[in-house]
Amino acid sequence: MRDREPTVIHTGGGGWAVAAILLIVVVAGGLFLLESGYLGNRGIGIAVTLPKIELPAPVTK
Repeated sequence: MRDREPTVIHTGGGGWAVAAILLIVVVAGGLFLLESGYLGNRGIGIAVTLPKIELPAPVTK
């Protein structure tokens, strides 16, 4: 019977490179959308006017 050498499988670090590239693309796209005004303030204004409440006159005896 022959002695078999152990099989060593090296997995590459390509997954981390792909994840880093995707992260850079997502951040760059978000900055682009933010700077172009698409994600920014759209000028929605909310004005609330409260009714004026007058206190009743004090009761004197």
